[in-house]
Amino acid sequence: MRRWDFVAAYLQGELEPGEVVYCHPPPGYETLGQDGKSRVCRVIKPIYGMAQAGRRWQRSLFPWLTSWGFKQSHSDPCVFTCERTIDGVAQSLIIGCYVDDLFILYSSEGPGSLYSSFTTALSERWNVEDEGPVSDLLNVDITTDADCILLKQEKYIKHLVDTYLPEGIPSSFHKNHAPAADDLPLR
Repeated sequence: MRRWDFVAAYLQGELEPGEVVYCHPPPGYETLGQDGKSRVCRVIKPIYGMAQAGRRWQRSLFPWLTSWGFKQSHSDPCVFTCERTIDGVAQSLIIGCYVDDLFILYSSEGPGSLYSSFTTALSERWNVEDEGPVSDLLNVDITTDADCILLKQEKYIKHLVDTYLPEGIPSSFHKNHAPAADDLPLR
């Protein structure tokens, strides 16, 4: 599982056809024209701070992923899957998109693999950087083993306890207590 970052992602998006957006000049530029009227700048690419920039970026990336053969999840529109058989071997990719990052889970790697083909195409189309193996995602620590992926939130829970229970955990809290009635019949 690896994380890929889109460099200046919003600038890699496209405005909708016919969409016209204006903004104030950036700091350091003249704000008044020779006629004394306020200047505005026409935006030709989505930029950070623009209300619709994230959506324009998404509308550039998502169609590219589906054109590459990915299927968008119905339950989470930011998750995509792709399965192909290469040289008789079934291979799959699962991608999670989060703002300007891709989290790619792959079944095979190496030259000629689906992962290799995809990341080559990704690098040819977009300005991206491979940030290496994923160790955390949205406050979830991720550790991998040969046949296991372990997800933990110990650091995040400790942060919450330190923030909201600075005096420590009250004695009225039950530690290691099952979230069920004591008389629940167990099989």
